[in-house]
Amino acid sequence: MTLSWRTSTLASRHIALGSKLEDWSGMGTAWSYDKDPEEEHVAIRTKAGLMDVSGLKKVHLVGPHAHALVHEATTRDITKIYPGKSAYACMLNERGHFTDDCILYRTGPNSWMVVHGSGSGHEELTRSAKGRNVAVLFDDDLHDLSLQGPLAVDFLAKHVPGIRDLKYFHHTPATLFGKPVTISRTGYTGERGYEIFCKGEDAPAIWDTILGDGKDMGIIPCRFTTLDMLRVESYLLFYPFDNSQMYPFADELPGDSLWELGLDFTVSPGKVGFRGFEQHYKLKGKERFKIFGVLIDGDQPTNEGDELWAGGRQVGVITCGMYSTLTRKSMAIARFELPYAVHGTKLEVRGKVVNGPAIAHSLPFDDPQKKKRTVVG
Repeated sequence: MTLSWRTSTLASRHIALGSKLEDWSGMGTAWSYDKDPEEEHVAIRTKAGLMDVSGLKKVHLVGPHAHALVHEATTRDITKIYPGKSAYACMLNERGHFTDDCILYRTGPNSWMVVHGSGSGHEELTRSAKGRNVAVLFDDDLHDLSLQGPLAVDFLAKHVPGIRDLKYFHHTPATLFGKPVTISRTGYTGERGYEIFCKGEDAPAIWDTILGDGKDMGIIPCRFTTLDMLRVESYLLFYPFDNSQMYPFADELPGDSLWELGLDFTVSPGKVGFRGFEQHYKLKGKERFKIFGVLIDGDQPTNEGDELWAGGRQVGVITCGMYSTLTRKSMAIARFELPYAVHGTKLEVRGKVVNGPAIAHSLPFDDPQKKKRTVVG
């Protein structure tokens, strides 16, 4: 078992399912279970699955200057985020390079919750709080259970009145199985799904009840790394595994622009005043690479670090691959040299297991119009 400084109250559930609790972001996390991960992928795409994503860091910002802090630290126009609404945003350093992504939750007039991954989000928020009348409160008691898949809403509708009316990227306080929770219509799967924020002491009862009552609907527990299969199909990046922290450029500091990562959409039109904004705008048109998809000929998943070749030389590197038994396709996210990030470009994979032909493919592979995750009713 990994020695971590953060602990999920669901650790014993994961161990019982076969996990050794590998470290992610300082928390022992279920990277593996004693069953086929493909079963979990199919469940989330066709029914629903439940994941413990409590390793995400939750930070509360409270005080009259909370608004100014979020404005400086993130890329979104926060004047458009009202209590009950949330937004996906990025954080940059002074060089205009990506340091973390997050979801911003407006919880009140002078209060926010920022949920981020394993980048330097907490540090960025703390820096922006200096000299301001605002409290930055790291909350590791708040657990995050992610119920994802087309049947997630049907299950929750039995217990939470009005849940079908909750819009995409909105959140609401609720009571679930007699426990106080906040339910957010968000997730990291490309499916319609919900994140259930609850007290650590309540997480085991909520976990057990969802899996017990949802068994007949096909709801099953899912390991954290099943997200890799889902994110490839849905074009969801995972810091630092798709970034230059893992694939550095020679003689350059690590860091990627939002233009390179395809995350420039997270900058609200016309927004200035956020950290790194001047450099961000100057980096447009100076991309060194582009994130793009790969469709591989065969029925095996590629591995991270597998090379992409064309014209007798390497033109890219795969950062995450998967094979879907639902679509019978082997797919991957990759970092490409710009001229080769064109749909249909012929490629050759040279990897640890997979070697053979492939083509460049636009992203996302699954539900490009995002109709599943945004459906109403």
